Amino acid sequence: MIRWGVSALAHDASLAVFDDNKLLFASHAERYSGNKNDKWLNQKIIDDAKAIGGLPWEIHFYENTWIKKTRQAYAGQWDVVWNKPSIKAHLEDFGITKTKIKMHKHHKSHAAAGYFTSKFDDATVVVIDSIGEWETLTVWQGQGEKLKQVFSQSFPHSIGLWYSAMTQRVHFKPNEEEYILMGMSALGNPNKVYGDMKQNFFDSENKGFTTKFNMNLHRGCQGWEPQLNKIQDLCDIAASTQKLYEENFERIVKHASESQPSKNLVLVGGCALNCVANPIAKKYFDDVWIIPNPGDAGSSVGCVLDEIGRIDWPGPYLGYDIEGDYPVYDLIQHLDKHKIVGVANGRAEFGPRALGHRSLLADPRGPDIKDKVNAIKKRQEFRPFAPAILEEHVTEYFDTSLMGDKSPYMQYTAKCLKPDEFPAIVHCDDTSRVQTVGKNDGSPGFRSLLETWYAKTGCPMLLNTSLNIKGKPMVNNEEDAKDWTNKYGIPVLTTA
Repeated sequence: MIRWGVSALAHDASLAVFDDNKLLFASHAERYSGNKNDKWLNQKIIDDAKAIGGLPWEIHFYENTWIKKTRQAYAGQWDVVWNKPSIKAHLEDFGITKTKIKMHKHHKSHAAAGYFTSKFDDATVVVIDSIGEWETLTVWQGQGEKLKQVFSQSFPHSIGLWYSAMTQRVHFKPNEEEYILMGMSALGNPNKVYGDMKQNFFDSENKGFTTKFNMNLHRGCQGWEPQLNKIQDLCDIAASTQKLYEENFERIVKHASESQPSKNLVLVGGCALNCVANPIAKKYFDDVWIIPNPGDAGSSVGCVLDEIGRIDWPGPYLGYDIEGDYPVYDLIQHLDKHKIVGVANGRAEFGPRALGHRSLLADPRGPDIKDKVNAIKKRQEFRPFAPAILEEHVTEYFDTSLMGDKSPYMQYTAKCLKPDEFPAIVHCDDTSRVQTVGKNDGSPGFRSLLETWYAKTGCPMLLNTSLNIKGKPMVNNEEDAKDWTNKYGIPVLTTA
């Protein structure tokens, strides 16, 4: 039976295709439309889904819009309640009119996406995001093929919503650029506005493991301390935000560890993209699984898994397929001569991070490489880049005591042990968001590239960043790759 999973109408729309319990395809709508964070599906992604599996017998939607409307009404968002199109009407725009649509609860879709793609037969599942219908934090017990909810916190108290509000406060886009705030936090003094921030936003009477707030932050907090608007002020706000998030995150995972029987943790929801905080979870659990697309887009997979249960996780390479052999030799030649090159080959990554199939690659040893790549991508100069490293060499170059020896999806930061040798992949605090590349991580071409690079140079890693320009989606298909080459002067290689 062909089933589609859909996440749409809010932000970062996505579509997943299943044939019985096999995941055939999953991609972000933005990759096809060219509109970053696009909340709408489009004809191109619909056509690709049809080509892979045909029309679906069932469509599963990642949240319950009727329950969500009750919260929107409570918040006074009457224009949204009355005027927002339904998923049924949205799908009818593409001629899908007779297929049954089943709604799933937002946090259950998250929990299912995480637990049913994990290797665990039992797990503690923690979901942290901004808002899902009413819920903002949930804890679940996973046992065999069952998920049981054991805790729920509701709107307006939300650590995720607060983090998004602070993202807006430092002049970035909420629900999209939280990762920039996270990177910016390393440039600030985490204690400079910490006390004022804690007093203004956090309920001092709250003694539990959850976080409660003094105000509803759904409409942001632009008016908070408006005089703090210099660059360093914004960095200090970012640093205090990250510090407070980490404190609250640690309290949540510590309590989950102490109150639930399983010492396997599944971490999911948009907040699971906070790779600076994520290593904290490994202090309290024996093993941690984070799906490579833990935010709302990943719930196009999760809502179907809520229906069918566990699958064999095929890995993150689930999107549009640029067929042909991975261009290892040509990439090595460009890297050796020019130090920077793009690659678009194989199936695109499902998730916000490029993992070698839609990547801009560079030699991490050059002192000016970081600035050059940031200039190409039109990003802020402080923005860090990730290293992709052969898995067997990671402990030689990074302190993996909290990250662990495997991090195939760039979900943890670790201290670089030799930052002076690799200036292009370390942040100002000498940390890196590490991607380990093992022999069985699903991309033999990217693995071969790193092996060949190591044999040639003695360097087991490359700078790896997403093949996009700030504010634009990643390159998706062959036409996108040609456009990138023509517009930005950096060759994007597609096949050998």
